[in-house]
Amino acid sequence: MEIVGYLAAVLIGGTLGLTGSGGSILTVPILVYLIGLNPVIATSYSLFVVGATSSIGGMRFLRKGLVHGPTLVMFGVPSVLTIYLTRLYLMPALPHHLFELGKLKVTKEEFVMVLFAFLMVGAACRMIQDRGHPIQFQNPKRPHYLLVCSQAVLVGLISGLVGAGGGFLIIPALVLLLRLDMKTAVGTSLVLIAGNSLVGFLGDMFHYSIDWGFLLTFSGLSGVGIWAGAAYAHKINSKALKKGFGWFVLCMGVFILLKEIQP
Repeated sequence: MEIVGYLAAVLIGGTLGLTGSGGSILTVPILVYLIGLNPVIATSYSLFVVGATSSIGGMRFLRKGLVHGPTLVMFGVPSVLTIYLTRLYLMPALPHHLFELGKLKVTKEEFVMVLFAFLMVGAACRMIQDRGHPIQFQNPKRPHYLLVCSQAVLVGLISGLVGAGGGFLIIPALVLLLRLDMKTAVGTSLVLIAGNSLVGFLGDMFHYSIDWGFLLTFSGLSGVGIWAGAAYAHKINSKALKKGFGWFVLCMGVFILLKEIQP
């Protein structure tokens, strides 16, 4: 199964390169079910993989001038602080046995996977329903800074708990609250995801022993995938591919949910 897991790492990057989003949400399930890692450790490793692959994509947008600097500060500072504190203090402080529901004892690992399953379902629904971005602003107003800060903290908290990038939360915030155009929002989101994920991973280095050989190999394969995907993106109907991938992620999310909640 480990060989399949390494091949799946290429799929993660390839999906990111082809569709611009979504692939990283498979990282934790791949690390848990194919590689066999503990779910909490998997969220830590996922942060590094997501950060590394998003950095590759973000560099492409930076070179094209499609990254909004002020937004990186406005959104990035609260989200980076939240994810770092979540990984450094909150995750280690959570007890192994969180709570009981009747005869069902919920552990930290099960909680992480169930939360991740809900995240996958939410992200899948956005990919399936994606119709470009039909939203138009007839009366542009000043950015809602308080809402932006709240969304940034939410992204940092969720990313810290489950080890995902949170792009499906970041992009709507950048478009709806900060009025960025879609291309700039995607580029800015990738840089934010890279920063959040890598800083969150730094918080874990105080608590876990990192298998750098495995982690760099897995991330390298994902990097190969994102370059290959980007090279062929113009030859493939990315909208149809994204919708099909969304259905796959939805099925995976439901599978994880059913697997984790069974007695």
